[in-house]
Amino acid sequence: MITPVPGKPNLLLGAYDLATLGYGAEEFFISGSASSYSSEETADYTTRIVVLRPTDEARFNGAVVVEWLNVSGGIDAPAVWFMAHREIARAGFAYVAVSAQQVGIQGGASLVGADMSLKAQDPERYSRLHHPGDAFSYDIYSQVGRLLRDGAVDGLDPEILLAVGESQSAAFLTTYVNVVDPLAAAYDGFLVHSRFGPAAPLDGANIFEATETGEQAVPFRSDLRVPLITVITETDVIGGFRVGYHLARQSDNGRLRAWEIPGTAHADNYTIRVGFIDDGSVPLEQIVSAYAPTNELMGAQLSYRINFAPQHHYVLQAAIAALHRWVSTGELPPSAAPIALIEGDPPELVLDANGLAKDGLRTPWVDVPIARTSGLAPDESPMSFLFGSGEPFDTETLRTLYPGGSAEYLERFTEALDRAVDSGFIVAADRGEILELAAASFPGD
Repeated sequence: MITPVPGKPNLLLGAYDLATLGYGAEEFFISGSASSYSSEETADYTTRIVVLRPTDEARFNGAVVVEWLNVSGGIDAPAVWFMAHREIARAGFAYVAVSAQQVGIQGGASLVGADMSLKAQDPERYSRLHHPGDAFSYDIYSQVGRLLRDGAVDGLDPEILLAVGESQSAAFLTTYVNVVDPLAAAYDGFLVHSRFGPAAPLDGANIFEATETGEQAVPFRSDLRVPLITVITETDVIGGFRVGYHLARQSDNGRLRAWEIPGTAHADNYTIRVGFIDDGSVPLEQIVSAYAPTNELMGAQLSYRINFAPQHHYVLQAAIAALHRWVSTGELPPSAAPIALIEGDPPELVLDANGLAKDGLRTPWVDVPIARTSGLAPDESPMSFLFGSGEPFDTETLRTLYPGGSAEYLERFTEALDRAVDSGFIVAADRGEILELAAASFPGD
């Protein structure tokens, strides 16, 4: 059963007005009975979804991005929306945020230890919600997909459903793909964003209770039913506090593409600063300022700067576009080499002369760099290890790399950018904005 809920939904989408993107938001409660895939149990539930769609119905492209909301921070967080909403809106997707896990609805263990669940934030509005535990999350997510497919949201008749999730949600989607999807067949494609090596437990056990020594890397099943793109940062590849994705690596095939992005972190400046204001109308200088290197993270002062490289955001947008083309037309996305590693426990990145990781998916920020950015960082706050690190090159290094100054830098950057666009790793519609950002970000002659 699906029920519309009047009023403004509780979902932190950004500091901008959705109307600027040409979108409206609606919230619905969904009630039913879900099954566990680890036992024969069933349980009643009431969860919620938030539906964003173009206010101009003619702009809807027929595809819905359905995000398994991330709860690692103790709150329902639309992580993929944060990073890729510009492409979602530009291309005319509808977007559905799913409160799939118990923590987002009624609290539980998280990285930061805070309860910012829906019931904690607005007990009256969300009094009807009930989640029986994460063992039932998988079936709940399938049921949401079927409801959307069947037109349960009035006026939304999707041709394509794309399942997406980041970090903890990516671990749950990994299990979903491997165990549930062959049976449920609810989605047409998957974007598994920034996963480490392990998959989430099928029995609903808290993902933070497993120790590193007790974890195992889990590849995607070899006989995927539908296309899947996984976007992986340096943090994810190496691991650290979790077993790294390098132990779950597998070759690309007719249903799988893995894009490992050098110079990136699991989260970065775009995640916490740029994405909140980036609605396509903000003046460039504000975007440049939001990308500026900082050692402040959620109120904590770190001894180093977090990762401030832009490529994570732009490549993720390209991944959404590529997945949609793959599902709708059969066009295969490009393949990228894995990031080069030196074997060890954990392994080490193979670095070039500028201190940036070799191989992987190439972008102008690593091929024509003005900073050294990494997915690795000290553990100085509850979440700092996820945000990597970055250091701008000093003046002497910039002069050595670009003796012709900004003109030489921009010429070489443009060539590298065009290679990435031609390869399909950057959306062509982002090219102009990226060049403006590069020109405004170069420290000067």
